[in-house]
Amino acid sequence: MSAVTELEIRRPDDWHLHLRAGAMLDGITPSTTADFARAIIMPNLVPPVVTTADAEAYRTRIMAAVPQGDTFEPLMTLYLTGVTDPDDVAAGAASGLIKALKLYPAGATTNSESGIRDIETAYPVLERMSEIGLPLCMHGEVTDPDIDIFDREAVFIDRVLIPLRARFPDLRIVMEHVTSRQGVDYVRSQEKNLGATLTVHHLIINRNAYLVGGIKPHFYCLPVAKRETHRLALREAATSGDSRFFLGTDSAPHADPAKESACGCAGIFTAPTAMSCLAHVFEQENALDKLEAFVSLNGPAYYGLPVNEERLRLVRGEAPLEWPKRVSTGAGPVTVFDPGFPLFWRVEKGAKG
Repeated sequence: MSAVTELEIRRPDDWHLHLRAGAMLDGITPSTTADFARAIIMPNLVPPVVTTADAEAYRTRIMAAVPQGDTFEPLMTLYLTGVTDPDDVAAGAASGLIKALKLYPAGATTNSESGIRDIETAYPVLERMSEIGLPLCMHGEVTDPDIDIFDREAVFIDRVLIPLRARFPDLRIVMEHVTSRQGVDYVRSQEKNLGATLTVHHLIINRNAYLVGGIKPHFYCLPVAKRETHRLALREAATSGDSRFFLGTDSAPHADPAKESACGCAGIFTAPTAMSCLAHVFEQENALDKLEAFVSLNGPAYYGLPVNEERLRLVRGEAPLEWPKRVSTGAGPVTVFDPGFPLFWRVEKGAKG
């Protein structure tokens, strides 16, 4: 156990979050706004958020779901398609509403059917984004059926990311939810215009978690968790203080019947326990002094935003933390991520200053 029992940090941000829509949005938004000041909001709704007008309407729905008393700013993104209008993107960015575009390879994950099949179709938009400094958030996997699912990220780096960065060297890119040692090594090899988000769950689980002793649907996500060697590489990157890595939870709720079906949905709902889990991980790695950089400083620096002035206090109790195993929503119950070990760190709001 660490000698540190209290830790005050600037209020954190989440640089990759799924809030969904409708009754699910209303039910799960408070789990994020309780702890996080801002979040990059994923646009993979049905239909997807593809125009600035779509994003403005979605932002209005999100703000209506924020509980009274919580301060929260949704940072809106657009879903990149082969017909995305560069002028609309530029106008949305100039207005301050659009903070990034999201590239989904078609078929890579939930609601990615409208994603990119041929990267060249997006070149006009990517060129404009390079000119105005708007980041591109990438789901970094290939979807070719001949590529093993555990190799999708590494192959994406070689086949897509390296050529893309050579063509658009000024394009600011975020490799989202990096899951492999190859991904970590590539980010570290780049000197500019590349950042990476790491999730809570990929720091904690490897592929044994969902495959050993029976299929565990609530540990199934995309990209899938990989070998233990990859998990350890992610933990080292997160706790290193390297400013290129920052938190993106990829908290992705699905109602339990959809998760526990014969073809269960991919996604892990980590928002309610995210900060407690991260404090546990950083304590294990003797890196509590690096936690604030990972969750509160590195992301704003990459996106060119001010850090939050509001504070958050983490307190380590002697008794294990208790948290609801499920969150009830109008769309059905959603199981909360259970790391498989006791959590002792609880979150307390701090004063500004």
